[in-house]
Amino acid sequence: MPQKHSSALPFNQKPHSIWRGIHQTLKQDTVGGALLLAATILALVLSNSPAAGWYQAVRDFRFGPEELHLNLSVGAWAADGLLAIFFFVVGLELKEEFVAGKLRNLRTAIVPISAAAGGVAVPALIFTAVNLAAGPEALRGWAIPAATDIAFAIAVLAVVGRQLPPALRTFLLTLAVVDDLLAITIIAVFYTATINFLALALVLLPLGLFAAAVQRGVRTWWLLIPLGLATWALLHASGIHATVAGVLLGFMVPVLSTARARVPAGTDSAGNPVYEGLAAHFADRWSTISSGIAVPIFALFSAGVTIGGISGLAESFTDTVALGIIAGLVLGKLAGITGTTFLMTRAKGISLDESIRWPDVTGMACIAGIGFTVSLLVGELSYEPGSSTGDHVKVGVLAGSLLAGTIGALILRQRNKHHKTQQEEATATKATSN
Repeated sequence: MPQKHSSALPFNQKPHSIWRGIHQTLKQDTVGGALLLAATILALVLSNSPAAGWYQAVRDFRFGPEELHLNLSVGAWAADGLLAIFFFVVGLELKEEFVAGKLRNLRTAIVPISAAAGGVAVPALIFTAVNLAAGPEALRGWAIPAATDIAFAIAVLAVVGRQLPPALRTFLLTLAVVDDLLAITIIAVFYTATINFLALALVLLPLGLFAAAVQRGVRTWWLLIPLGLATWALLHASGIHATVAGVLLGFMVPVLSTARARVPAGTDSAGNPVYEGLAAHFADRWSTISSGIAVPIFALFSAGVTIGGISGLAESFTDTVALGIIAGLVLGKLAGITGTTFLMTRAKGISLDESIRWPDVTGMACIAGIGFTVSLLVGELSYEPGSSTGDHVKVGVLAGSLLAGTIGALILRQRNKHHKTQQEEATATKATSN
């Protein structure tokens, strides 16, 4: 009997072990970036192949209850629905940073916060300057180059910057999180045409119940998920972009563990139980769904653009909207982040981490120009999907993100070699002195 039990145990645990392996794999920065890149390439291939008609038919297929204003296309479900999962994780990370992370201490966080603001403002100004003569319709996309894609940017840093100072990754993460907060605010304020105030008021009911539940440590999926869906549906009906619901729900989750709201996280060196807050627990669970499913599917149905060969590509690059996006992502992010960082560090008592050098900041500012996910979302809100301008927006976002990411990767690769050499010399010196 004991032998049968021990041999059956691994078999019974195998599905759990497989899920744990998938979960750990999807948590890696490079994997999320690779899935996003693969989905983007697939979208471009499908939309420029004989399968383009099938791809467009799937993307434009509508389903959902019309009575609830949810008869949406597959592409809209991906942008409004699945992307809310991405913003839920962003909301959790934002609250963690404000309560227990880098953003809690203003003195420490002031440089990346200011850099994020500069990295939003300068690209928007550059886009506006490029499109000033094109008229008010073209200017609707002023916020497109203001966003930084966390998944892609961190993935690039993980691939080329293994020897870079850990403080640089923290700087980029903080900057990207604040950037997302600014982008969400811009979407809610500037890309909302009309507001249904009754639906907006009703949002408070499921949102309040969700907040009360998580504050009491409730983790029951069949209760929290319906409340989250109700919050999302009512916010969608109000006219405010439904992805904002993800952030609001994330903000409701407690960060610090309490007697009620806590999750066992093992034991310390003395054998005492250790607990984590629900925000970290939910972020750990939902980040894999976000990076492994939600964001790649959004990219699959949002990045598809019919380029039309060399002539079509050339036509896209004559559109000031596309040029403004590229200039904003490549030049605006670089100038906004490095310029603001430089100005802030001139103030008394404010400085960069001593391990970070200005070439590191320059490379990081370049990869922050990978706009992609949120840039595509703002592009869909700015211009009619399927229009020539809408297609040019996608070309601009893809080209600008690729160019900014490549330049940043090349700079950080050289900086990685430099830091690696320094570390090896320091190790050799220490070994010689011993």
